[in-house]
Amino acid sequence: MSSLPVVAQAPAGSPVLRTEPLGFPWPTVDPFLFCVYHDDAYPAANAHNGPATSLAGRDIGQDFSRKDGWSMYHGRTVPGFPAHPHRGFETVTIVRQGLIDHADSLGAAARFGRGDVQWLTAGQGVVHSEMFPLLAPDGPNPLELFQIWLNLPAAAKMAAPHFTMFWVQDIAKFTATDAEGRTTDVALITGQLNDPYARVDAPLPPPPDSWAAQPDADVAIWTLRMAPGARWTLPAAMGERTRRQLYFFKGESVSVAGQAVRQASAIGLRADAAVDLVNGPQASEFLLLQGRPIGEPVVQHGPFVMNTQAEIRQAFADYQRTRFGGWPWPDAAPVHGRAPDRFARHPDGAEERPGADASDPALPSPD
Repeated sequence: MSSLPVVAQAPAGSPVLRTEPLGFPWPTVDPFLFCVYHDDAYPAANAHNGPATSLAGRDIGQDFSRKDGWSMYHGRTVPGFPAHPHRGFETVTIVRQGLIDHADSLGAAARFGRGDVQWLTAGQGVVHSEMFPLLAPDGPNPLELFQIWLNLPAAAKMAAPHFTMFWVQDIAKFTATDAEGRTTDVALITGQLNDPYARVDAPLPPPPDSWAAQPDADVAIWTLRMAPGARWTLPAAMGERTRRQLYFFKGESVSVAGQAVRQASAIGLRADAAVDLVNGPQASEFLLLQGRPIGEPVVQHGPFVMNTQAEIRQAFADYQRTRFGGWPWPDAAPVHGRAPDRFARHPDGAEERPGADASDPALPSPD
């Protein structure tokens, strides 16, 4: 019996191209490479920022079990992903609940979450860790996030690595209200929304080497929340070649251009058409990814995404030789203390905190 997902093709002329059930990871189309959704109900924290409960029965170091509603992933004490390399693409990490502690081979560090977004250009190569510290000793410690991989074009594969922080208060928000007063809330990490009543642009530019920074790339990354029974028309995208995926991941049901969707699904849409959304009886949530395809060969091996097999072999050789700058931290899974403050320290020493003085002391360092 086949284990492939059932992909439903829409009727001719519909702006819905196909629907398929969400699995792990979620299906993507060029220029996106990968999309994963983590929703972990972590318990109370112990003194080491890990779960204050037994880890017996878990494959520690490779725990994707969702036992009791959560996983340790590659973490051994603290959940998360200890030091690992990337080359040739970007990660966009949207943290809806909980916190992530970032550390990298350039000596940079960050703690972000609670609506913040980190956009990391791996470019020519970076090693980073992404740990999920648990801070509440009386629990619970929920964590909810998306991680999206956006490809880099060949001309930017070897760009210098760096990250950009989009703090939650700086992300564009838009609320549409239908005739019955029911709302649809849209958060724009990047892209332009041309609603009939308002044009909204994401206020923060993507990193300069990103495909999203190209004027005609039409990249959009949005989250949507529809109130029960809400109606909203998703406006058409800008470009004729744009591809668009709408992920319905929370809710009971939704009508998309008149087509009923009653399970968590990836919905491929014609980007040049407006699409009517009518929500069901429960609040529903969506992620939207769109962009003009890069249209270049994609060769992926683990954490490296290049255009040819020779470039993949070179990536492995470079990593073995240089470790992409080495690892300046005392262990492979740094956690930045028990204080809940969010911050970022960049490789050039520049420091930032959301809504605070960037000169505040006590940012962690590799030393």
